[in-house]
Amino acid sequence: MRVYCNPRDFYILETMKAKEAITALSALASESRLAVYRLLVKRGPEGYTPSELAGRLDIPAPTLSFHLKGLVQAGLVVSRREARNLFYSPNFERMNALVGFLTENCCSLADQACGASCGPASVTAQSRKRA
Repeated sequence: MRVYCNPRDFYILETMKAKEAITALSALASESRLAVYRLLVKRGPEGYTPSELAGRLDIPAPTLSFHLKGLVQAGLVVSRREARNLFYSPNFERMNALVGFLTENCCSLADQACGASCGPASVTAQSRKRA
């Protein structure tokens, strides 16, 4: 059985990828949402409860709820329930996919190789200490 692939189908798939990236980047295009997301990334998979986030970021609970909803809808944050508590943590797979999408064609049109500067920056031990 032979399967025919229309070249336009690849364009549609690429557009879907771009739309997902736009959704994720749009969710981060707010000072408050970016602060929430960065704090969650620092915390890691353990995550925070909404009350812990509100206290650390000095954001009112209704405002925080609105921002968390936007980050969850964009797929950048996931929630999980443990007993009576709801925890929010970053979706590292989605975060890495976004960074990969932004850098996948890095230097592809350059006349010379870009080297290591053409990928996501690695976290050094020094920057981890500052966090």
